[in-house]
Amino acid sequence: MKTLLKGGRLINPNTQTDAVMDILIEDDVIRAIEPNISIQDATTVIQLTPEHWVTPGLVDLHVHFRDPGQSAKETTGTGSKAAAAGGYTSVCVMPNTQPVIDNLQTLDYVNNVIQNDAVINVYPSAAVTKGQIGEELTEMISLVKRGVVAFTDDGHCVMNANIMQLALRYAAMVEVPIICHAEDTHLSAKGCMNEGYHATLLGLPGIPNTAESVIVARDIELARFTGGRVHFAHISTRESVDLIRRAKADGLQITAEVTPHHLVYTDAALSGYDTDFKMHPPLRAEVDRQALINGLLDGTIDAIASDHAPHTPDEKTLTMDHAPNGTIGLETSLGVILTHFYQNQLLRPIEIIQRMSTQPAQCFNLPAGELAVGMPADIAVIDPNLCWTVDPKRFESKSRNSCFKGNNLIGKAIATFVAGQNVYADPTFEALKQTQLMAV
Repeated sequence: MKTLLKGGRLINPNTQTDAVMDILIEDDVIRAIEPNISIQDATTVIQLTPEHWVTPGLVDLHVHFRDPGQSAKETTGTGSKAAAAGGYTSVCVMPNTQPVIDNLQTLDYVNNVIQNDAVINVYPSAAVTKGQIGEELTEMISLVKRGVVAFTDDGHCVMNANIMQLALRYAAMVEVPIICHAEDTHLSAKGCMNEGYHATLLGLPGIPNTAESVIVARDIELARFTGGRVHFAHISTRESVDLIRRAKADGLQITAEVTPHHLVYTDAALSGYDTDFKMHPPLRAEVDRQALINGLLDGTIDAIASDHAPHTPDEKTLTMDHAPNGTIGLETSLGVILTHFYQNQLLRPIEIIQRMSTQPAQCFNLPAGELAVGMPADIAVIDPNLCWTVDPKRFESKSRNSCFKGNNLIGKAIATFVAGQNVYADPTFEALKQTQLMAV
């Protein structure tokens, strides 16, 4: 089987390519990338235009598929289909499942489900500590040998600095990062939104910026001390951006991610008591949002990650102080970034793909984020000018808790290929394929 993607705008950050090119896919790999490949070389031809971007499949370093233990919210099957619909071909799942991914038996179960149910590449992370309670390290070396690409107690901070420095030493031995959920729980206490004007106005307990930044500062120093790699998840404060910027200038092995919702919204969004805007870390003040944008633009922040966090409607109808944190994001992240950063000319196309594919893959040493002859054909086809309205009822995800519901967005993935298989295609892409096949 040979599929030819013809006439699209190839955007490949690794080679700094941004040009109209054809891609020939044979079985599961890329066989050719050239300006004008003959249609006679292909079984199926998809006639694109220079308005269509052809890019490496997107890579998300931070998703929750809730498997095992919470299948009412999401499964590996539904989560991976949601990812494919968003243009993602590779994701890293967090270990705060039930039970926690902290041992080989649970990891084997997860790997088996991935193999059987996932339509994209799904890479497991494992907990730093057993049970994610911060007291005893997991068997990190054995877990890496079985496929783990990172360690994190996401949802929980490793509060014991000695445990964290030991984790960094072991992780350095197997050359994987520790993902830091930066939250001093003594400072965040029982807060449920950003500490500040809006929390006071709404009568809700707040979480200060310091709850995040003191852990960012601590783990930067631990990375300096151990030589280990730290990846900061979903950073939200201006202080964190400044600390990470200085750490990178010092040459430390530090990477960081930011979510679309922290780039777009502030704590003012909670004024309607809509729990879909309740996040962990919380949406912050406008000055923090601007600092995150500046950090993304100047390269301080390496990756955009969705922190896809599905919850049931019943959970999200609880009061603000009892509802779970998080929003789903796999099917909206690209559209949000294209709308707010491409349409507003803040980031060029190659910079967007760099932050949503190439650099995330590099953060965790994943075999993704690049288009090259001989590599697996993991490809996204994007229409950056397609207008659409976010309707969670039409999502592939099992959950509906989207903070972007009702937003009018410009740009989305119209097709996704994983190892040469067309795992997602919207009607506009199907029409392109059918029209060309009739012509052939």
